[in-house]
Amino acid sequence: MRSIKHFSLALSALALAVVAPATSAQTYTLNVSTSQVADDPMYKGLLEFKKNVEARSKGRVQVKTFPASQLGSDEDIIEQIKAGAGVALVTDGARMEPYTKEFGILTAPYVVKNFAEMRKVVASPVFEEWVTKLHDKGGFQVFSFNWYQGERHLVTNKPVTKPADLAGVRMRTPGAPLWLETVRALGATPTPMPWAESYSALQLKAIDAVEAQVPAIYGSRLYEVTKYITKTRHIQLVTGLVGSAKWFDKLPKDLQVIVREESLKAGDYASKLTTDLLVTYEKDLKAKGMQVVDVDITPFVASTRSVYDKFGYVDLRKQVDAIVAK
Repeated sequence: MRSIKHFSLALSALALAVVAPATSAQTYTLNVSTSQVADDPMYKGLLEFKKNVEARSKGRVQVKTFPASQLGSDEDIIEQIKAGAGVALVTDGARMEPYTKEFGILTAPYVVKNFAEMRKVVASPVFEEWVTKLHDKGGFQVFSFNWYQGERHLVTNKPVTKPADLAGVRMRTPGAPLWLETVRALGATPTPMPWAESYSALQLKAIDAVEAQVPAIYGSRLYEVTKYITKTRHIQLVTGLVGSAKWFDKLPKDLQVIVREESLKAGDYASKLTTDLLVTYEKDLKAKGMQVVDVDITPFVASTRSVYDKFGYVDLRKQVDAIVAK
């Protein structure tokens, strides 16, 4: 009997030794992609996210970061996310619009005047309803949507003062329908392609122009292949860190909280870097020979109003206006 008792105790101890480490050592890996280069505030924000998530989770969530579309184009990453992979992407609302319509309003032209207004929108209870809808309907999990990249401007090789000046200009834009229609409304011919291909496409004259924010213009060295930045401010580019709902739902609740809280903090960190550096970037671009031109945006505002009618965003615009006004 004593031998049986000892054997039973030994077996129980062995079982605990096998089970306990597996439970305590359960880890989750998240690969995070951005199209921006390693010096961009967005990537620096991802490094902050990685550091803080790994520290708070005590290594239970391991984050690997990839700048400059090293994991593939944004469209490729979105497909991986939809499939449930442990991948996340710094992306814009227009790319989420096909899965949840409301997200498109975040990148609609002239929907807000500045990041402070947009920050109110993406921190509102209304926005959290959109997040839930995107999770349930589209299979995406928004970690946070407060990653501000700056105002989008026109980047060309000729002066532009009004939409008519863009007639016949082939302008690179992301492939989402809202982006395409916005560029068309601005007066140009939209040409969808990955951001990483913009420099070579300009160099080879496959396109004539891009529309982009100042940090991306500088980081991608577009001052070598373009001459003018026309400050149309047509989009206040706020982006989000978005992953797979399937991957996120497998996390224990405490890790879900850590991922979302640290994404919000890192997004604010990256956004502050952006706003702090905008003046410096602009000075550096001028020093590189680019002409940075302020223009009357009135005709561009007028020309892009059609986007709201085409996408059925008139009521959504009123909803955003109400949030901003609070």
